[in-house]
Amino acid sequence: MRVTNNAAVLVLDVDFQPLRIEHWRAVISDYFNGKVEVIHNSEDRTIKTVSQDFPMPSVVRVIRRFKRDKVVIKFSRINIYARDAFTCQYCAQRMSSEKLNFDHVVPRSKGGRTCWENIVASCLKCNSDKANRTPEQAGMKLLRTPKKPSRLPTVTVEMNDNVPAEWKYYWTSTLRS
Repeated sequence: MRVTNNAAVLVLDVDFQPLRIEHWRAVISDYFNGKVEVIHNSEDRTIKTVSQDFPMPSVVRVIRRFKRDKVVIKFSRINIYARDAFTCQYCAQRMSSEKLNFDHVVPRSKGGRTCWENIVASCLKCNSDKANRTPEQAGMKLLRTPKKPSRLPTVTVEMNDNVPAEWKYYWTSTLRS
């Protein structure tokens, strides 16, 4: 999720470890539903209502522990990229998500499905070179056979110097997607 710093809230797990970044509106909903507690409010942001202003949460913590192995791993573009380590599965070049795309190993026109076992991350050049063919037909080799991951992939999130001051105590270089 792309969230601007002025709308972002750092969500911690029960053990005060960074879990994810969410938009403040989702966090407010979780707060009123008793799912999170506010750890730090923003020093300079408020939520304005008709009758009063409330401090904007900056860091919240989930209240209940949950088992990660029971979490359904969502099929999504970012999770495919994370599973494939942001690396083209044909030329082995590591790159940013903006320079990657999905590739159907068996093209849809040949009966290939959009699923964990048939989608890989690929660079634009390799995707174009492979075109509407299987890797074998295109003379290309996959780095590894795609499969559904058994755990949530870890995504590295690089933050610039605009990280809210309230986050710095909790911030690590990786957040789970």
